[in-house]
Amino acid sequence: MHHSYAVIDLSKLRRNFFNIRKKIKNVKIMAVVKADAYGHGIRETAGFLSSLGDKKPEYFAVAFPDEAVELRKAGIKEPILVFEPFTKEQTNDLFRYNLIASVFAEDHIRILKQGLKKFGKRKIKVHIKVNTGMNRLGINYKNAFEFTKKIDRDKDFEIDGIYTHFANSEETNKSFPRLQIKRFNELLRKLEANNIKTGLRHAANSGAVLDLPESYYDMVRPGILMYGYYPSLETSESIKLEPVMSIISKVSSKSEIRKGDTVSYGRKFTAKKKTNIVSVPLGYADGFSRGLSNKAQAIIRGKKYQQIGTVSMDRIMFNINKDNIKVGDKVIILGDEKNKKITAWDWCRILNTIPYEVTCIIGKRIERVYKR
Repeated sequence: MHHSYAVIDLSKLRRNFFNIRKKIKNVKIMAVVKADAYGHGIRETAGFLSSLGDKKPEYFAVAFPDEAVELRKAGIKEPILVFEPFTKEQTNDLFRYNLIASVFAEDHIRILKQGLKKFGKRKIKVHIKVNTGMNRLGINYKNAFEFTKKIDRDKDFEIDGIYTHFANSEETNKSFPRLQIKRFNELLRKLEANNIKTGLRHAANSGAVLDLPESYYDMVRPGILMYGYYPSLETSESIKLEPVMSIISKVSSKSEIRKGDTVSYGRKFTAKKKTNIVSVPLGYADGFSRGLSNKAQAIIRGKKYQQIGTVSMDRIMFNINKDNIKVGDKVIILGDEKNKKITAWDWCRILNTIPYEVTCIIGKRIERVYKR
């Protein structure tokens, strides 16, 4: 049994989610739970959100069909949108589990029509993805009118929604997302003027939920906000958030080293004086990046201690000086205790990354323990 684990506090998830609801008022929510709910556990996270009665998400979103299948097998009955392009083989899951495909190419239409014949279905729901400037996926906004009109007039399809995705809504300068909104609005107006049905219109990711209310349309798509982090340090903090994930371990050994002694691979730490160190069973295989070597901290008995030496696959060390720390003492890797706090942002500043990556890379051998 691994002695490190992640606590997923579902009461914090609920508060974050309800605070998002309060911010957006009467707009629907598509809860983004791809990538194992950003490392928090897709079944448990979506299952909890789905239990929130009349405040639950109206939709869920995943990247790939197999993630949606996992949700269906866990009992999730809400509509599920699959963001990523799909293959002919993956259409089996789209039909069998009543999933909503994102479409933006002629190939998507052809593949889905083949699936309709195979499964004997009358229609399939789709959301049309429009590229307004992200230039990753989607039908270019200049070509989206004709594409949408074609699908609207095809009896095999029901357009359940149309959406776009922002390239940099989390940055201070909002000129480009506002250009994307302008492009999307022009398309929507033209579609409406021609009586072409689009279903639910959605665009707002976490950054836009915070700072671009004009992008709310009919539905928003929060991801990292639900898990307790702002998408960048440049957004407003207009929604109160609490990190949902904590990572806990324990002291597994304690030893004394002398002045001049080195610690761990590559001898990247040299003791300046006689001191005590402890080792903790967590390493880069668990998501504690090697880039944190000699830079991160942990909380033990309400006090922060410096991590020392190169992070190894399964173990890290901390300099505890002469403090009374014992084998078995709890070590808070991410979390808080006695007014001391370590969050994903502390790692982000060291690693030059974002909270999304920090929570997503926490390894599978770190058990998720769910707290209500």
